[in-house]
Amino acid sequence: MHRQSSLRTRLVRGLGAATAAVALASGLTACGGDAEASGPASDVVTVGGVSNGAAQQTELTVPVVESLRGKLPASVRERGELVIGVGALPAGFPPLAYLGTDQQTLTGAEPDLGRLVAATLGLKPVLKNSTWENLFVGIDSGKVDVAFSNVTVTEERKKKYEFASYRKDNLGFEVLKDNAWNFGGDFRNLAGRTVAVAKGTNQEKILLEWQTKARAEGKDFDIKYFPDSNSTALALSGRKIDINFAPNPSIAYHITQTAGSGTPTRNAGSYSGAGESLQGLIAAAAKKDSGLAEPVAAAIDHLVENGQYGKLLAAWNLPDEAVTASEVNPPGLPLTNS
Repeated sequence: MHRQSSLRTRLVRGLGAATAAVALASGLTACGGDAEASGPASDVVTVGGVSNGAAQQTELTVPVVESLRGKLPASVRERGELVIGVGALPAGFPPLAYLGTDQQTLTGAEPDLGRLVAATLGLKPVLKNSTWENLFVGIDSGKVDVAFSNVTVTEERKKKYEFASYRKDNLGFEVLKDNAWNFGGDFRNLAGRTVAVAKGTNQEKILLEWQTKARAEGKDFDIKYFPDSNSTALALSGRKIDINFAPNPSIAYHITQTAGSGTPTRNAGSYSGAGESLQGLIAAAAKKDSGLAEPVAAAIDHLVENGQYGKLLAAWNLPDEAVTASEVNPPGLPLTNS
């Protein structure tokens, strides 16, 4: 993904659940760019709090790991705070980052992981919410230590930032729950289906390439476009399309929203947002040579090993995006695709 790989689509930014996003927009705008101090450093982190049903609320006890705390830059360790940047203004992008039902707390898988990392390192998490553009301004200026905001690793970004990966950057295939179709890793399985995709996005580019290949083999599938995600959801529930091809987190969120409806949906497979040659990765981003990527990666590895990382992703319905370990500055989208 070029900007944000979840509800922010790759070539244009879009929201995966427009209704929820619009409902939350005024609250997030009211929150502005002010810092949200999460209170004194604690070994108990509430995952999925005030999530409006998008997550299973879970309390995790997170002891400080002194050996990892010792890896922090002295300035951050002595300050005792980890300033976490999130680019969720103006409207948020559930389930990754948005204003909770109390209209005060920034919730989502991204800020929750930031809180878990801060707790592991014995730091007080201080969340700063901004626009996507100002997120990077904050890192550049030193006002933000590290971003947990669905940032895809790219070779272009590695010129200015250092990364600690924590989630796969995937696209997903959403179908009605009673539809037995599965992607199975082969575009040929789309033959004979009708697939919705957002225009001008990375997933559209991939889908059009598959359609060309399928037609060369004497197969085909239909591509449909809709003005927004609500229209796409209605087309899927009304069986006017078979599949919605979109960023995986937006699909995960929509699945939670349809679970109690008459037309529940499910995930029928995933595909790397970077294409077939590279598994795209989402990572915590810090200023290059800040010395933060390594301790953050070590903290993520600790959370993976003790199972709390898995509980976080399960709570937010994102287990299929799990990584087995955090990589420092992994291969990113190439310069020609950044």
